[in-house]
Formats: sequence, C-alpha cells, structure tokens
Amino acid sequence: QVQLVESGGGLVQPGGSLRLSCAASGRFFSINAMGWYRQAPGKEREWVAGITSGGRGNYADSVKGRFTISRDNAKNTVFLQMNSLKPGDTAVYYCNAKIHRSVVDINGMDYWGKGTLVTVSS
Repeated sequence: QVQLVESGGGLVQPGGSLRLSCAASGRFFSINAMGWYRQAPGKEREWVAGITSGGRGNYADSVKGRFTISRDNAKNTVFLQMNSLKPGDTAVYYCNAKIHRSVVDINGMDYWGKGTLVTVSS
C-alpha cells in the first residue's frame, strides 16, 4: 500500500521559516511529479508548488520567491522550504504525488498525504 506522510509543520512567527517533508512508502515502481497544496480555514484547497521527476520546480504566484520545492529521488521524498512566512500562509499543507505502481501502470495514480498544519502567528 502506497502512503505519503508529511512532517515539519508547526507554529512560526511572521517572517520565520519552516521546512516541510513528505516521504512516499510502500511498493511502487516510480514517482513522477510531486507537489504541495494547502487549504486554509474556510477556503478551498490550492496548489502551492510542484516539481517534475527531473527536478524542475513551479510555484504559485503567492509563494514565488519565498518557497522552494526540492526532492530526493533516492529517498522518495519531496521538501518545501518556506521562508518569509506570512499569516496568510497559515493552512494545512498536503503532499501530492503521481505514482506508478508497476512498469505497466502507464497512467499512474494520484496519492495524497493526510496533511501537516502550518500556523504563522505572533
């Protein structure tokens, strides 16, 4: 069974930094794109950042220049370095990955973690 488990959330003051991690475990063939989404209280889930299997990252305008996404393919892990945090970044952050369970699983399947809470407050 494939699982994504996030870690690294917590309470941080405005202007501070946090680093989120998300590790994939279980039996699978490969991981394609990985990414981070977030959902603030009373709002819909929104895309934050994504990274291709080759390591190319993309960002939502709201976090560009402050957040950096990276991945360690050997450890099946994706990271989100968050700097210059603002109260508006407060949300539950979810990891997402397109995972191919076998060599014949051409389309792959989207998997989600359960989320980690980030609270930015003084």
